[in-house]
Amino acid sequence: MTPSTADSPARFDVAVIGAGIVGLAHAWHAVRAGLKVVVFERDEFAVGASVRNFGHVCTSAQSGRAYEYALRAREEWLTIADAAGIPVAQAGTVALARRPEELAVLEEFADERGDDILMLTADQAAAKLGFAADGALGGAWLRLDLRVDAPTAVPAIAAHLAGLGVEIRYRANVLAVQTGRVITTRGEVAADRIIVAVGHDVDRFFPDAADEHGVLRCRLRMIEADVSADLTVNPALFTGTSLLRYDGFAETKAAEALRDALHRETPELVEHGVNLMMTQRMPHTAQAGRLVLGDTHHYGVTETPFEDEESDAVLLEHFRRLFGAELTVRRRWRGVYASSPNGPYLVADPAPGVTAVSVTSGIGMTTALGLAASVLDLDRPRLEPALTRPSTAHTK
Repeated sequence: MTPSTADSPARFDVAVIGAGIVGLAHAWHAVRAGLKVVVFERDEFAVGASVRNFGHVCTSAQSGRAYEYALRAREEWLTIADAAGIPVAQAGTVALARRPEELAVLEEFADERGDDILMLTADQAAAKLGFAADGALGGAWLRLDLRVDAPTAVPAIAAHLAGLGVEIRYRANVLAVQTGRVITTRGEVAADRIIVAVGHDVDRFFPDAADEHGVLRCRLRMIEADVSADLTVNPALFTGTSLLRYDGFAETKAAEALRDALHRETPELVEHGVNLMMTQRMPHTAQAGRLVLGDTHHYGVTETPFEDEESDAVLLEHFRRLFGAELTVRRRWRGVYASSPNGPYLVADPAPGVTAVSVTSGIGMTTALGLAASVLDLDRPRLEPALTRPSTAHTK
């Protein structure tokens, strides 16, 4: 690294644009390798997809390269959580089966994955979940999955990185990215390596790369609610729709029959691209005990600003049936993340020393810490991201 002078911009080994989980993952690996790192964030704290999700680190349900990244990311989550004092729930995920077709998917998946997936009877599923779902036939326990509180975990990672020497510049809007140079509304820096990790806004910087990869914006709805029953759910909860949204499940032979059943029996879930899943806010949070319910999925290059109440109504009705109890809505929000029919990751080098990185499949919390290690290639042989293999699970 060339030293800076009084008249030249500050120099860094690595400059990262975006302080969401993908950007912070790159900063985490770079600073631990002894590199000088700066992170730019246009807002005064991260407010995008990284804090608007379930906080679910869904290791088990991934496939192919994403599964390899997820396994590495799980190790990194436990390491950084211990170092930064971030609470992590290691209760896994219960995938609940209420149709024979769902049970068939889980049985086939468990046969492929071995001891990491344990099949459950209906009574065993109820015991793990803390409630008995009407019509449950059984389920599976995905024991590797983790859970964090995304709205507090992401800023905690940023604070920990700052303590390690990473310079984080908030409210710094990036105006231009060039080889060796980042120009922002708060000055410019020189950097040997630049990582642009801005999620669905990758097309604002590199429209050709985004177009080539078919990047869309996925708009989703999520709800935080209290339930009238006294409910403590330690694992995350998947239902039948989840079995078509994650490639590990969706690639099973049994998934086609499930897809037909859901289209036939619950067309409203299909219409709104629903992944009917849930986590519960963790005890250390101000919202402890509330249920995080979701989520719907609608796609476009430019999303409408108008919300359709019908999608929220669909979510709430199906969760009322699932719990057999009334729900009181406390908060609602829109999430937006990058999506693509051409694979779960966009990793492109639009200029020498500049790499654009987007998770185009909604699995940033799950895989970013593994993906970033591969992109930076600092300590292990690089695993090439699956750029062109169509994903069966994350587009409508």
